Amino acid sequence: MKDEIKTKSDQDLTKDLTEKREGLRGMRFNIAGSKIKNVKEQKGRKKEIARILTELNARREI
Repeated sequence: MKDEIKTKSDQDLTKDLTEKREGLRGMRFNIAGSKIKNVKEQKGRKKEIARILTELNARREI
């Protein structure tokens, strides 16, 4: 996953970021409605979002 992020373009990363944020949002609603059993999956999605944001910010500094 980490190597994947570094090889993608900025446009692909922003697209992935919006998709993962929407997925996380939907997951929150499903957890509240008790449709999801695996609550720990939310933590993994947050980490993926953080990795993408870190890479995008590192590219902007250069």
